[in-house]
Amino acid sequence: MKNKTYFENSAGIKLCGILSNPTENKEKPIIIMCHGFSTSKDGRTFVRLEEILNEQGISTFRFDFFGHGESEGKFTEITTSEAIDDVLNAIKFLKESGQKKIGLVGSSFGGMASIIAASRSDDLFILALKSPLSDYKSMAHARRSEQELKDWKKKGFIELDSTNEERQRLNYSFYEDAENVKAYEAARKIKIPALIVHGDEDETVPIAQSQKTASLIENCRLEIIQGCDHVYSDPDHFERLLNLISEFIIKNS
Repeated sequence: MKNKTYFENSAGIKLCGILSNPTENKEKPIIIMCHGFSTSKDGRTFVRLEEILNEQGISTFRFDFFGHGESEGKFTEITTSEAIDDVLNAIKFLKESGQKKIGLVGSSFGGMASIIAASRSDDLFILALKSPLSDYKSMAHARRSEQELKDWKKKGFIELDSTNEERQRLNYSFYEDAENVKAYEAARKIKIPALIVHGDEDETVPIAQSQKTASLIENCRLEIIQGCDHVYSDPDHFERLLNLISEFIIKNS
């Protein structure tokens, strides 16, 4: 059974989520799923992971970040701090509904938000990350020239190529906000069991970021998939990802 439901972020903005396989037994685990930048809760990774976990009696809650999918808000105004707030409010929403065993899975941009949310919450029992971004500023400087960054600041926005081939604007506030996002510092505070899966040919997020993050989390296992890109385009790599994350969740449940 799947229920579409809504909850609010700290600013009262409505966010949309899909609660799947809910149970009256609040002692059983439920897993929050946090998608990547400019995608949605309906991405193939979490739809498939939902199926796998539900078959094992584990409930899931995948939701859309502010400005994404069916959630309210303007995409152009998204920041990492906003995404962190969204995750924390998703945790709060489930806790207030009586859930006692909440896990968190984050992908890429959603992975960074999950790292920081996990460092600020005492209500999680596990954390799993798919190719998480840990340091946006260093990646931005590696991929954009200083002139491009100056132009972004001057115009107040940049245009991005989105997954549906339409161009979307992203405000400079996203870059400015990165100054306040310290995922490596947050990683040191995480004490729950954690898993990071990352491909060694990731063209978007350098694998070095996950290697550093994994070394900072007290109880973390890093699984490197050889020859794998950021979107797990090889079916074998995608299945390996699903197996690693689902087995980690099931084992720790």
